[in-house]
Amino acid sequence: MGNGYDDRDGMIWLDGKLVKWRDAQVHVLTHAMHYASSVFEGERAYNGKIFKSREHSERLIKSGRLIDFDVPFSVDEIEAAKSKALAANGLMDAYVRALAWRGAGEDMGVASARNPVHLAVAVWSWGNYYGDAKMKGAKLDIAKWRRPDPATAPSQAKAAGLYMIATMSKHTAEAKGCSDAMMFDYRGYIAEATGANIFFVKDGEVHTPLADAFLNGLTRQTVIEMLTQKGINIIERHIMPDELESFEQCWLTGTAAEITPVGEIGDYSFEVGALTMDVSDSYEKLVRA
Repeated sequence: MGNGYDDRDGMIWLDGKLVKWRDAQVHVLTHAMHYASSVFEGERAYNGKIFKSREHSERLIKSGRLIDFDVPFSVDEIEAAKSKALAANGLMDAYVRALAWRGAGEDMGVASARNPVHLAVAVWSWGNYYGDAKMKGAKLDIAKWRRPDPATAPSQAKAAGLYMIATMSKHTAEAKGCSDAMMFDYRGYIAEATGANIFFVKDGEVHTPLADAFLNGLTRQTVIEMLTQKGINIIERHIMPDELESFEQCWLTGTAAEITPVGEIGDYSFEVGALTMDVSDSYEKLVRA
């Protein structure tokens, strides 16, 4: 394995066939590089099985349609591609990245309807997204950039362009010694972290921002189902920043983040409490069932 993600041994599934990792290349005039016309999925395989794999494949196709292109492969074909990529790399526990994008073609402006759409699936070993914060609690900055109005960008698409402000916010957070940043939405309500949804605990109840201006993550949906089955009252609502001081516990959810407790957000502190750890343990058992 090399030092960078472009220089590794292994195979990547690209447009219907497996190619050597270092040979999975695109042209410099690929439309997605200039205009962010790409969508992707982040998934994890546990013991050789991708958790909620089909739901991820379905969302990939939906995301493409939301940014005005059709992924040229069916759900079944995407599922087969992921299986082939895992097998070709000999991985049982892995991160899975499926990516669809507008490539180079006849158009090289904002409009790109005549350009072909490509699909790739790469898999690799990846540990805890937040490192040791998975156990002791992540430290979050508060981002200056906000999630946009859904009338400005399609918030329910897992689209590359929506992550530009997330990258900027995470860089700023890391420069301050934080693991990540919490973002507000365009109205000033608490939204999410840069790549994970957020939950809070108060008086035995769980509160989470209403997903009306950011992606309603599959892990978020899974956790809501888990909490409901445990008989815990969960409230999806708009949450104001000044409510942070009233919450006792906090955690993040996402395919990469899994369930990661939060110890600090700006000047506010949270305990890594029993409910947080119970949710984390229950999720770990579920994905490996």
